[in-house]
Amino acid sequence: MAIIASVDEIQSAAAGTNNFAPTGVDSLGKDDFLQLLITKMEYQDPLNPMSDEDFISQLAQFSSLEQMSNISEGIAESNQWDFLQMQSINNVMAAGLIGKDVKASYDSVYYDGTNTPSISFSTNSFASDLTIRIKDAQGFTVATLNDADVPPGDQTYEWDGRDDHGNIVESGHYSLEVTGIDSSGNEFKPTLSLIGKVEAVSYRDGAAYFRINGIEVPFGDVSAIGEEGSFIDIPATTDNDDSSEEEDDGSGNG
Repeated sequence: MAIIASVDEIQSAAAGTNNFAPTGVDSLGKDDFLQLLITKMEYQDPLNPMSDEDFISQLAQFSSLEQMSNISEGIAESNQWDFLQMQSINNVMAAGLIGKDVKASYDSVYYDGTNTPSISFSTNSFASDLTIRIKDAQGFTVATLNDADVPPGDQTYEWDGRDDHGNIVESGHYSLEVTGIDSSGNEFKPTLSLIGKVEAVSYRDGAAYFRINGIEVPFGDVSAIGEEGSFIDIPATTDNDDSSEEEDDGSGNG
């Protein structure tokens, strides 16, 4: 089939319509494809028009493109619906966990402009020096808490929401970095984790957050859930302890 108009003329005519503006092959959709077909028919040689076979082939391609586009849109809508449904289920489950004991890890705190975020961690080593760095979303340190001679075990510190210059920071999430120096001068990192009772559940941006020991923890950071006292280690009684008690009883009777 002979084409009278040049490629530049076809593109110029197509760009002049309201519904089509070529921006590259990757961005062409079904409407753009149909507009190209119409433009091609407008500029065909009237003495040698498009054959029926070519026209049917073009329509078949358009139909295939439309079906693929509809399938893609359907999958996207289905995934969005599944996400919203799962999020709703998680939020309902979270409300039922108030009063339960949980074990959670975390790496950030949320400051709403008025609260006093708690920072809880555990360490197996004595820290001659301890540093808590509080960082903004860009990774810059906005506040630093320091302490000395921190014993092993569970520790909790509070942040007043002020930066190192004494200014109130903006509300939002702030990441945490805790480092310690042991008695030998070696650096180590305590574990940002906690065990406690779920005191309340709050919802923000469609997600659930637990308040545990005054610390806000995302639902997704909870690693274990149990009844009250589930995560308290109870020392086991050994056979040596039993035998020693029997010996004491025997000596006392004698």
